[in-house]
Amino acid sequence: MTTVEHPKALGLPLESGDRLTRDEFERRYCTRPDIKKAELIEGVVYVASPVRIPQHAEPHGYMVFWLNAYRVNHPDCRVADNGTVRLDADNEPQPDVMLFRAPDNGGQARIDEDGYLVGAPELVVEISASSASYDLGAKKEAYRRNGVQEYIVWQILERRIDWFRLANGEYQSVAANQAGVIESEVFPGLRLNVSAMLEGDLAAVQSALHS
Repeated sequence: MTTVEHPKALGLPLESGDRLTRDEFERRYCTRPDIKKAELIEGVVYVASPVRIPQHAEPHGYMVFWLNAYRVNHPDCRVADNGTVRLDADNEPQPDVMLFRAPDNGGQARIDEDGYLVGAPELVVEISASSASYDLGAKKEAYRRNGVQEYIVWQILERRIDWFRLANGEYQSVAANQAGVIESEVFPGLRLNVSAMLEGDLAAVQSALHS
């Protein structure tokens, strides 16, 4: 016999499209262990759908590998996967992957007493279904306004990776060099072989970090 759980047992309501303050968003999110990922972007709640392997989880893993391969030789950096960021009063994203430095290493964000990151990480990576996603709309604007210095969006359906760099308060698209590689300005030596990443060739991705 299947037991139907009473709605109150699931905690407070939290649905995509809700308009909440950051405090209320956190309060509701913390009562919902059944929800694995929810974000507050420009005051609006986005609850993630179940995650497919080829369309999200696998490329997500590739990006985690790439950033951690860089961190091996740069211990002043930290890599976080799906960590909550208290960005500002209307924004609490949960980036797919981020690379940042602690304030005592020149970073602009800090980990608070609750274990959340407060402020803007230096580099954020999001895995997006397509260019129609809010990753390239409201979320991109929130990251820009709060000073995320480099923002990478992998658009799965378009087989495209866009790298944006903050310059004079605006995001500028960064083109790959003749070898198909983009290098970070914030993290020297962090190089991405774009075509290799799109193909899942992690050996070539790793090789670009040491070229």
